[in-house]
Amino acid sequence: MTLETEKRESEDVTTLKVADLLPHRYPFLLVDRIISYRPLEYIQAVKLVSGLDPYLQGHFPGHPVMPGVLILEALAQACGILGRLTFPERSHSCLLTELEETRFRRQVVPGDRLELNVTFLKRRKDFFWFSGIAKVDEEVAASALFTAKLT
Repeated sequence: MTLETEKRESEDVTTLKVADLLPHRYPFLLVDRIISYRPLEYIQAVKLVSGLDPYLQGHFPGHPVMPGVLILEALAQACGILGRLTFPERSHSCLLTELEETRFRRQVVPGDRLELNVTFLKRRKDFFWFSGIAKVDEEVAASALFTAKLT
């Protein structure tokens, strides 16, 4: 591990401003906080699911459930943050190119703390592979393999 990597790893990641690391904005910014990360290895982040989240108003009235596609989007945003923190020179854009082995195991509802765990797998030129697992109370809610292009 290089001195620069060690320095970035040891930063107080709770003070990082997520909005400075992603182009997304409310209501589509789905990462609330970065818990920890290590460049070229992993990121742990959180999305706090609130009954006030606009997508829950219609999905479903009387029984709000976070749409699975938004759980995957939250994981994809965590992938983008890890890519940007690992390769700051490639921080112009992070575009999702492929999803594989997608699984949904548990509903995510208001009041849940959605833990986003992303692991860097490999890199080939401008393409990057990640594994993502979203959990609530240590129970897997969703998982997938992501491919993204960082430019």
